[in-house]
Amino acid sequence: MLYTYNKLIRDNIVKIMEDKGCKVTYEILDDERYGEELDKKLKEEVNEYLSDYSVEEMADIMEVIYAILEYRGMSMEEVEKARIKKRDRKGAFKNKVFLKEVEED
Repeated sequence: MLYTYNKLIRDNIVKIMEDKGCKVTYEILDDERYGEELDKKLKEEVNEYLSDYSVEEMADIMEVIYAILEYRGMSMEEVEKARIKKRDRKGAFKNKVFLKEVEED
């Protein structure tokens, strides 16, 4: 049976499938397409996490985030500094505040 995926996969999946006797067709993406596919993968993994809130799905999100950071030339330290700076200025989400309306003069 033929299954079509057309999506970015983890590095070892091709070997795992071939070791199971599957015939696998794949390509190595150029940098531009890789960036586009990383963005799609992030959406895919977030949607999977939202369907069951599992630790495994959160780990998948983090793996994609690390790949995006490397691709975009960012570091986790930069992101963490920006997160803390924003948290210090605007707060976190601990107080469960839900904004309903704002009326301006």
